[in-house]
Amino acid sequence: MTYFKKVLLLGTGPTVVQLAVNFKNYCSDAVAIAGRESLRSKIFFESIVQHEFALKVSIQNKQHQSVAGECTINTFFEGYHKISGNWDTIVLSVTTDSYLSVLAQIDTQVLQRASCFILISPTFGSSHLVANFLKNRSPHAEIISFSTYYGDTRWLREMPSNQVLTTGVKRTVFIGSTYSKSKRLAKLSELFRHLGIHLKKITSPLEAETRNISLYVHPPLFMNDFSLNVIFNEEKRAKYVYKLYPEGPITYTTIRHLLNYWKEMMAIVKHCDIQPLNLLKFMVDDNYPLQPASIARQEIENFTKLEPIHQEYLLYIRYASLLIDPFSMPNQEGKYFDFSAVPIRNIFKNHDEEWDIPRMPKEDYYRVKIIQGIANALNLKSPTLNHFVQTYEEKLQQVVTSSENKIYSEAFQVKSFSQDIEMICKELLVNKKQNNHTHQIRS
Repeated sequence: MTYFKKVLLLGTGPTVVQLAVNFKNYCSDAVAIAGRESLRSKIFFESIVQHEFALKVSIQNKQHQSVAGECTINTFFEGYHKISGNWDTIVLSVTTDSYLSVLAQIDTQVLQRASCFILISPTFGSSHLVANFLKNRSPHAEIISFSTYYGDTRWLREMPSNQVLTTGVKRTVFIGSTYSKSKRLAKLSELFRHLGIHLKKITSPLEAETRNISLYVHPPLFMNDFSLNVIFNEEKRAKYVYKLYPEGPITYTTIRHLLNYWKEMMAIVKHCDIQPLNLLKFMVDDNYPLQPASIARQEIENFTKLEPIHQEYLLYIRYASLLIDPFSMPNQEGKYFDFSAVPIRNIFKNHDEEWDIPRMPKEDYYRVKIIQGIANALNLKSPTLNHFVQTYEEKLQQVVTSSENKIYSEAFQVKSFSQDIEMICKELLVNKKQNNHTHQIRS
């Protein structure tokens, strides 16, 4: 049996162009793109028509040549309700908070014909959400979660078009499937070898969703008074995500919140029968490496066994060591590349002329609300997580009530995401019962 022959990509962001080129050039006979009807997607689809369905990926660095290329897609659907045809694989490359609304717009027959659903940038619980939704539509479909999207891709000239620029590519991406023996994972691994990316298979989609560094660092870095004042234009000077205070949000308090939040997450992870994560090792080995002189290997390996104050110290050292790129070449003055100078972005006016919130922390809000809901359902205490949610929601309410005559997007609304949480928790309960049953049989 062949896999990924007819692939339907959901979404109209730059990532979709990169995915289309890679699938079409390496394993797919037919590739289609579907997106919602909006001004932004209209510009994207018009560009596709103008260029006769041709897409192009350019790269910034020569070592990423393997992900570059061109392809011609077979068709597109402007509006999810307009999707038709037989697609063996449906790839979700939309924001995690829109998974339900997007899938609900697709004709049930299209969903029933699909044998595989791939989540490119899920958050913790996304695979359970999709599994629960598909229960009465495509119950035997395989669900595959990536830990994160495998690159950093943007529009070539800022506006949506048929061309994108990929500026970074990850060396390793974690991946998990609902099928314990998945031939599709083997096929994906083969595809990604061509791209120079190692796909590291782990036991389940939910476990893959725990292997995303943003899950652990974004809430403490963005959901604090310092960063929120910058995001909502109350601080007029530029500030930077990964810099130490006063240039950025990193203080000893931020580090303490980061550490405590990770511990709260690990309590949830253990409850779900998933292997806990050594935070420092994950940061150093699977994300951005350090020079060996910065932190000893023994400290990294033993991180989970150390006292909290020692753990905080090591996390602070980690961020201090990455203020510059420790592997860049210094210039004549001995200056290294300013690695940490990632600006905290401000609210902006979207294409509908509404004030909108940047992707960070807008997407992180959904992420923490889902995790908070899971923690509550499992009767696990999560004071740090609750603090992030409260800080963010109070800021939203403060901004909206203090600013008259401004039109705000729905991102400024305090939300419960109760339906998503309920569906995820139902699947967690089912999986827990299945795991307990398996353990009883083995014992």
